[in-house]
Amino acid sequence: MKLEVTGLTKCFGATRALDGLSLPVASARVLVLIGPSGGGKSTLLRVLGGLETPDAGVVRINGQPLPTDAAALRAYRGRNGFLFQQFNLFPHLTALRNITLPLEKVHGHAPAAARELAEQALGRFGLLDHADKLPAELSGGQQQRVGIARAVAHSPEVLFLDEPTSALDPEMAAEVLDLIAELAGAAQDIILSTHVMGFARAVADQVGFVAAGKIEELGPPAGVFGSPRSALCQRFLSRVMRY
Repeated sequence: MKLEVTGLTKCFGATRALDGLSLPVASARVLVLIGPSGGGKSTLLRVLGGLETPDAGVVRINGQPLPTDAAALRAYRGRNGFLFQQFNLFPHLTALRNITLPLEKVHGHAPAAARELAEQALGRFGLLDHADKLPAELSGGQQQRVGIARAVAHSPEVLFLDEPTSALDPEMAAEVLDLIAELAGAAQDIILSTHVMGFARAVADQVGFVAAGKIEELGPPAGVFGSPRSALCQRFLSRVMRY
């Protein structure tokens, strides 16, 4: 995966969520974004995923510019996978139907083919026995795993994950992080944000430290965590890795 992001700006009213951000990544399978809450990680993910339109700047992913017109953006989103902080499962649909519905309506699969892909995805993450359960009948970790299964069922080009364990207790979070590490090991391109520094260090090819709408530090995890050059990154890591 190659990223060329230059001068990226996104404002929400008077709030400058991204402030001329630049993010050059020559090659990475997994890019992990870290940094303080409110620093711009979620907005950056949403722009890269085509869910938010930037006010200014250039974005190229694997050499292709981010689409700007509505039809091309829909097609771009359809080629990728998303999982954000909330589970966002349809509460009135079973785990299986939460996966087959987008496969049919967004990706154009026939019902039988959609069911086969959905069952494969659920089976991959140990959820096939829960296929006919509603989200309320699943634990938080199981719901998040269904969300991941839905995001990868159509073999996305890039998987975008925004704080995928923020709503989970430590044991459930570990389950989800194991699944993400498995996906990374299976050559899935991933861009994710997390506050779990040990996981970021273990799974990332490149780590970007995002603060005040800018990339303040970028590099391999050994360098970012071992000898950060940015004073902001140094201060952040000294706090979050103290205990």
